[in-house]
Amino acid sequence: MLSQGKGKSSVGQSVRNPVSASTITALFWGSNNKSLQLDFSRDFTLPPSSSAQQTTPQKLSISVVSSILEVSPHAWDACTLDASGAQNFNPFLTHAFLSSLEQTGCAVQETGWKPCHIVAKDESQNILAVVPLYLKSHSYGEFVFDHSWADAYYSLGSRYYPKLQCCVPFTPVTGPRILIRNTCFKDQVFDIMVSALKDLAAKSQVSSLHITFPSENEWHKLKDKGFLQRIGMQYHWKNRNYKDFDEFLMDMRHSKRKKIRQERKKISAQNLTMKRLRGYEIKVHPNKFRKWLIFQ
Repeated sequence: MLSQGKGKSSVGQSVRNPVSASTITALFWGSNNKSLQLDFSRDFTLPPSSSAQQTTPQKLSISVVSSILEVSPHAWDACTLDASGAQNFNPFLTHAFLSSLEQTGCAVQETGWKPCHIVAKDESQNILAVVPLYLKSHSYGEFVFDHSWADAYYSLGSRYYPKLQCCVPFTPVTGPRILIRNTCFKDQVFDIMVSALKDLAAKSQVSSLHITFPSENEWHKLKDKGFLQRIGMQYHWKNRNYKDFDEFLMDMRHSKRKKIRQERKKISAQNLTMKRLRGYEIKVHPNKFRKWLIFQ
């Protein structure tokens, strides 16, 4: 099975692994789990380009890095800029943003987001393409809800987690996912990166490969490569210049207004207080909330 998504979708390639039939929503990994190491490297050949002076085939080396910190920020962002375009530059694909998720412990192995980014280098060790990729032990933080797929896998005695997820963690913003430099080999490099993703999924024996919130143009290319589209739906709230909350409620039917007002009265009755924390004031709070959410 292959499945994918544009904007609100996802992409996947399946590999069956028999396990006892049971429903599961997440696996929990320790920081010392060596079985999660993804050792992957392959060499591909770029054919000569008729639009360049290069007349002999070039070698393109594909490898997996366990942290974005192993990649030069300048090289990563050059791929991001070329893939997005100056007018549509996507800050969530930058080295600074993705590395901050790793350095703060948000997207790391211990939280079920093991980085396994793909990097492509030419013979001169220039980085021509990168792919933000994670080995996931759950489906949280993706804004694509595939828990029913996991249930179906386990009901058939197969394992859904771990899976490979090409995305920006915790960020449902559409944009390119296979980030490629603007060279005369751009189309060939894209094909090679897709092949590398599929090869890695097969070698790792994961259940599926998902590419979430890719650009429209990227989706059409992935469709030609055998990916299936999964379309979801999002609801976006828009502020119509409401003067206050009561004016907002007046846009609703009586039954909904009544229900919201009753809910707000219950909150007031609990005597809850809110405190805004900034910078250094935020200490143990995130970890406490994370543990509370995980074990509910």
